[in-house]
Amino acid sequence: MTIAPASVPNRPVPTVTQGSTLADVLERVLDKGVVIAGDISVSVGSTELLNIRIRLLISSVDKAKEIGINWWENDPYLSSRSQQLLEENRQLQARLEHLEQELRLLQGRRERGERREERREERGERR
Repeated sequence: MTIAPASVPNRPVPTVTQGSTLADVLERVLDKGVVIAGDISVSVGSTELLNIRIRLLISSVDKAKEIGINWWENDPYLSSRSQQLLEENRQLQARLEHLEQELRLLQGRRERGERREERREERGERR
């Protein structure tokens, strides 16, 4: 009687990334978030000429909001209302300039009236 050795199928060794597609990896990265940080320094001798600090966060919008980052919500250049906000800002600036000009005119008239009144008083005239 001969015993045949147990057949071992020729299977690949499982790894952490086995079966992961680019979409799977991207989903994991966006779900967890990735922070990349680095400093670049350019020096000549002992004199530092340039220092650049790089901080990069890659995450999903939900994860960013979860950790308190939401600057894009209030950035007028990224908002769908950006053109409307820019136009409103332009109109408000024009109104402000007009009001300041009117105020200067009124102050000038008041000062001229006060000077006239002073001259009348000096001459002893009454209104």
